[in-house]
Amino acid sequence: MRTGVQQGPEIWLRGPVAVPGPGPREAAHAHATARRYSWVGTHGGAGVTTLAVVYGGHDCGRGWPEPGDPASVLLVARTHASGLAALLRALEVFRLGEAPPGLDLDGVVLVADAPGRLPKPLDKQVRLIESIIDVYRVPWVPDWRLGDLGGRPPRETEPLARLTGAAGHRR
Repeated sequence: MRTGVQQGPEIWLRGPVAVPGPGPREAAHAHATARRYSWVGTHGGAGVTTLAVVYGGHDCGRGWPEPGDPASVLLVARTHASGLAALLRALEVFRLGEAPPGLDLDGVVLVADAPGRLPKPLDKQVRLIESIIDVYRVPWVPDWRLGDLGGRPPRETEPLARLTGAAGHRR
């Protein structure tokens, strides 16, 4: 365990939590910075580069973070059948302890593969994934398809924007 850091209860906090120094509690919060993330695609075309531009963080493509990259990982997949299958394989790598040491899996980001609702079989798979890990959904964004990554992230992704520190931030 690192000096000056205590492990928080997993149900409320994920990962190490810095022990506040002496002084008012508000001062400790005023200096807090958003955690940096490494976006890891579980298959080609998952949307990692777009997410890194829109929400910040490190674009790992389909590889693992290198030393010096943020160790907090967000796995990314499209919501089509092969994307969800690739995501489940990547989750299994973490479950079996086969991911590179030192990485923290902080959640999954599912990027819509088409506009509209998911077909029932895919929705059932997503609900299964949501039962085992935090899932952040990103809707179909026509502007992103055209290369327009400016403006605010979609309203439906506010939890993801808060997580990554992109909430209310314009690029």
